[in-house]
Amino acid sequence: MEIQAKKYLGQHFLKDRNIAQKIAESLLPVTREVLEIGPGTGNLTRHLLEMPRLSVKAIEIDAEAVEYLHATFPTHRDNIIRGDFLKEELSGYFPVPFSIIGNFPYNISSQIFFKILSGREWIPQVVCMIQKEVAERLSSPPGNKSYGILSVLLQTYYTIEYLFTVHEQVFDPPPRVKSAVIRLTRNTREQLGCNEKLFLAVVKNGFNQRRKTLRNSLKLVLPGGFSSDKLSLRPEQLGVDDFIALCNEIENPINRLLHATI
Repeated sequence: MEIQAKKYLGQHFLKDRNIAQKIAESLLPVTREVLEIGPGTGNLTRHLLEMPRLSVKAIEIDAEAVEYLHATFPTHRDNIIRGDFLKEELSGYFPVPFSIIGNFPYNISSQIFFKILSGREWIPQVVCMIQKEVAERLSSPPGNKSYGILSVLLQTYYTIEYLFTVHEQVFDPPPRVKSAVIRLTRNTREQLGCNEKLFLAVVKNGFNQRRKTLRNSLKLVLPGGFSSDKLSLRPEQLGVDDFIALCNEIENPINRLLHATI
């Protein structure tokens, strides 16, 4: 039955149960409620269901996988949902905040993270396996070449830990790249502390031309005559608080008055 499920799905599935257990045990006791994204053939699901402190649900988009999971875990059929995580309302899974775990599909991992960001009040913790290169990017501190747009946006609201590397051989069939497991834990930031639209524009425009200094990459964002010491830096040199401070400098009423008189 398991071989047939893999044949129909045509995806890369974790086959090493020790790694699956290690991923499950990476969940901190932040919430009792846990949602698994993309359970596939259920190797991680099995370990989650064996953890008595957890209340587990799983969402899977593939009908063949759902049929297989229902047959494998018959007493948990109601908790295995067929659906698209990217299209479902987060409030529909549990009535309280919940953690997310899963082996995220590499081709939509960024979309999943943006969905998590938009619903961050519901999600205090995420443990996920993603492509190693992406894991390094998201967990990178300022000053690192791999530090980028999603690094800044996620680190604004989450502490990100690179937990361990996962080699190709533990998947069936093996992917062409290494994977890694990271953990995101909600930090204490409730409000951004600056204009959110401006913050997004500054971060995105800055990194879209990351080889340039911010003075050059933010020409379309900055008001005329605006000056700041931060503009001589490249975007990867700024941390989250630096970007917030820059946005507040741009929006400072005194600065706007000065610009209007120049």
